Amino acid sequence: MFALAAAAALAGCAVGPDFRRPEQALPVGYTAPALPKVHPAVGGAAGETQAVVPGRDLPAQWWRLFRNAELDRLIRQALDDSPTLAAAGAALRQAEENLRARSGAVYYPALDASLSGARQKVSSAASGQPGTGGFTYGLYNASLVLSYDLDLFGGGRRELEELRSQVDYQRFQLEAAHLSLTANIVTTVVREASLRAQLATTREMLAVQEQLRDLVARQLQLGGTTRVELLSQESQVAQLRASLPLLEKELAWTRNQLAQYCARFPSQAGLPEFSLDQLLLPPELPLSLPSSLARQRPDIRAAEELLHAASARIGVATANLYPQITLSGGVGTQAATLGKLLSSGSPIWSLGAGLLQPLFRGGELTARRRAAIAAYDQATAQYRETILKSFQSVADVLQALDSDATALVAQAESERTARETLTLTRRQYEIGATNYLLLLNAQRQQQQASIALIQARAARLADSAALFQALGGGWWNREAGADAAQPAEQEERR
Repeated sequence: MFALAAAAALAGCAVGPDFRRPEQALPVGYTAPALPKVHPAVGGAAGETQAVVPGRDLPAQWWRLFRNAELDRLIRQALDDSPTLAAAGAALRQAEENLRARSGAVYYPALDASLSGARQKVSSAASGQPGTGGFTYGLYNASLVLSYDLDLFGGGRRELEELRSQVDYQRFQLEAAHLSLTANIVTTVVREASLRAQLATTREMLAVQEQLRDLVARQLQLGGTTRVELLSQESQVAQLRASLPLLEKELAWTRNQLAQYCARFPSQAGLPEFSLDQLLLPPELPLSLPSSLARQRPDIRAAEELLHAASARIGVATANLYPQITLSGGVGTQAATLGKLLSSGSPIWSLGAGLLQPLFRGGELTARRRAAIAAYDQATAQYRETILKSFQSVADVLQALDSDATALVAQAESERTARETLTLTRRQYEIGATNYLLLLNAQRQQQQASIALIQARAARLADSAALFQALGGGWWNREAGADAAQPAEQEERR
């Protein structure tokens, strides 16, 4: 009987909307107008020619495109030890277990065993024989009770649909945490390399400035310059020396941040040190087609699952308006003593059915359904907003990469010119062919150009990583079982 009832329930229609992904008109490109597909080469490891390849898929381990073995090892270790990923994985397991728990209640009847015993004295008045003093008796019961809630209108199945969506939402949250962690490590490593280069350049410039200070001091002794020029040069030396602690502080903070990403304490980090020359610019940048972006970015997929869950909640709220039918049955034995219960107790059984039809709830159930519909409308708007922001992030990074390449060419030329100008001006000053103001101006220009060139090289590396993050990070190409499982609906079918 229960098998037939279950089959009938599962064959019935589930009330409420069947979820369909909202149709979204996607553009054919990311930017308007289209940007150049090839970025020019500049001298240096971070100044290679870089080509954007539309339609090429991203690798799952996209950070390997920077061709640095230490970076790859660091990220792999961080993925194994990260508490952020551990928390996201635990949230996924919790959602999976909630789905399994509710699946058992919806698809299968509940079977419970009970054993009870009581000893009771009844008064003579209750027995209908006043004056007899009453009597005492025992009653023991052992039974199996079977119950099943018919899911005629699909409320239970809509609950399972919502829970499956919650599982997939947590799965994509895990992917988003994975992508965020790897991207943060790469950009932090680039920042560390940039700061190291800035520190090294600043120390080199400080050494040159100190040599110039000594030269100006000797010329002052010989009467070839003024005290004002010596003080100006000493001020340049002091300013450069004062900039070193600031850069050292930023580098220390960056190293501490990198240690945190790698689940290490700053005092026990033992992290490798990175330089700009060790990080090679990816010569090709895979660029997913716009039509594929919505299926690749974890945040879009997570927003879609929240929308799916909101749709299922409309079905649950709708099913609550309809009758709820419960079937129950039991079989067991009953006896006056425990010994007879286990041997020759009297058999008992029961069959029952219950019907609950809401008639008046003060508008509660219809209001809850309207609230579920409003929540679905909200999730739809948030889903569309997530897609818009995703396309904006890709467009921003593509524009940044194009600007980075142009800026790097200009900065490289500026640094070369400033360096040659400083060298020539210093030689002229040493022989008295120019004045100190021209030398001072050449020094400042060379300092600014050197630091700007380092920052331009680092920006090109960081924005390359930002593009891989904006495109979703290639998680769909990861080997099965590496870090993430299949969506919940596929798991249910298995």
